[in-house]
Amino acid sequence: MEGSPIPVLTVPTAPYQDQRPAGGGGLRRPTGLFEGQRNYLPNFIQSVLSSIDLRDRQGCTMVVGSDGRYFSRTATEIVVQMAAANGIGRLIIGQNGILSTPAVSCIIRKIKAAGGIILTASHCPGGPGGEFGVKFNVANGVEIVDPVDIYLNLLRTIFDFNAIKSLLTGPGQLKIRVDAMHGVMGPYVRKVLCDELGAPANSAINCVPLEDFGGQHPDPNLTYATTLLEAMKGGEYGFGAAFDADGDRYMILGQNGFFVSPSDSLAIIAANLPCIPYFRQMGVRGFGRSMPTSTALDRVAKSMKVPVYETPAGWRFFSNLMDSGRCSLCGEESFGTGSDHLREKDGLWAVLVWLSIIAARKQSVEEIVRDHWAKFGRHYYCRFDYEGLEPKTTYYIMRDLEALVTDKSFIGQQFAVGSHVYSVAKTDSFEYVDPVDGTVTKKQGLRIVFSDASRLIFRLSSSSGVRATIRLYAESYERDPSGHDQEPQAVLSPLIAIALKISQIHERTGRRGPTVIT
Repeated sequence: MEGSPIPVLTVPTAPYQDQRPAGGGGLRRPTGLFEGQRNYLPNFIQSVLSSIDLRDRQGCTMVVGSDGRYFSRTATEIVVQMAAANGIGRLIIGQNGILSTPAVSCIIRKIKAAGGIILTASHCPGGPGGEFGVKFNVANGVEIVDPVDIYLNLLRTIFDFNAIKSLLTGPGQLKIRVDAMHGVMGPYVRKVLCDELGAPANSAINCVPLEDFGGQHPDPNLTYATTLLEAMKGGEYGFGAAFDADGDRYMILGQNGFFVSPSDSLAIIAANLPCIPYFRQMGVRGFGRSMPTSTALDRVAKSMKVPVYETPAGWRFFSNLMDSGRCSLCGEESFGTGSDHLREKDGLWAVLVWLSIIAARKQSVEEIVRDHWAKFGRHYYCRFDYEGLEPKTTYYIMRDLEALVTDKSFIGQQFAVGSHVYSVAKTDSFEYVDPVDGTVTKKQGLRIVFSDASRLIFRLSSSSGVRATIRLYAESYERDPSGHDQEPQAVLSPLIAIALKISQIHERTGRRGPTVIT
């Protein structure tokens, strides 16, 4: 009968010990755990709802969205039921359950919602054998909203859409190729880039969200975005981009498959912010980068006389900086960049920034990158991921490595590899003191800095589930333009050799090489 109260059931349950949120602010585990373990998802959702100040629950609004992966529909129903049981007055849900992570953040800010729950495992594979996850953003009716409209209206206030439209439709138009990788970004790409900005419909590929992402790994890098890479290598397209499953990570390619590393992309965006109306109006207060991200951004910050904040991996550290007015632009080497227009990294925003820079400078992607190198120098950079390792093994590898590199006798030690000699200038186990609230975060990666400013970093990743990942980062700086055309792997191979020697990672894991190189 209309107006009758919804019965609320009290269900006995027990806690799961593996539900501590990772650095990204959420839970990511194999889909089978969510499907097969009793109350696995309800437990976590209840914990999220209990952690938010909901004293005025009946007047409270929450946003719910997903990247459309397998189990999303069932999970959305569970979230709706749990929200109703907790007395949440109103839910905003994306049409067909679809909302990108940046769009959820946008809606939260627009309507001043209490928070948002995003059902995604980011760039990890989907399907019954894949992964599932829950992110939460904080800041009895159910309202279904268009997944794109509110977000599109925000973008219109940030960019010069006329300039981008002229680039894509005018004389000598730029031909683009954009791969949504069968994730949440398909509707956004079609509505924003094609319908709004005039790119031909065939510019956008893999735009239908699929529960298993077409059997592919929705991770925008050279290893997994091979369809886009091959198309770009043909030379027909001048600009290419790919997005991960929930739309917060991106990759940029130029004509003939010219790859823009995420660290370079962040630095180039920083150096060209005056091309964006939003930043001409708001100004630039500071930059932020995760510690493993290359120091290319630091050189831009120095030239602009603005501070740069070096944080642990995990976007929540940037959110604090942006909310306090300290940071205008932040980014990570893991293909995520965002600004203070949202509290989230935002892949489509980054693509529109790049198109704005191309429109303003009237140069190709490769020309823009090479001009940047000529002005600031080139930071050669790569990351080795050793995925799916036994957690106990990774613990001992990192423990022994920390004991080695933080010993005082390690400073000044020299490593000779071929004709290269590297002298250790500084080492530490990175810790971060948040300038906003003073919170101290320790053991965020091991750093070795050499006398020529080259760096090696080792970090244990906490973003995935039962298995563990060790990430190895190498960076080398080349100021001389005559050295800007070398292959990154050739430049960095001596540093990699040192890293493998001191960590013994191959010997101790039985691996012959990394799972992924980016």
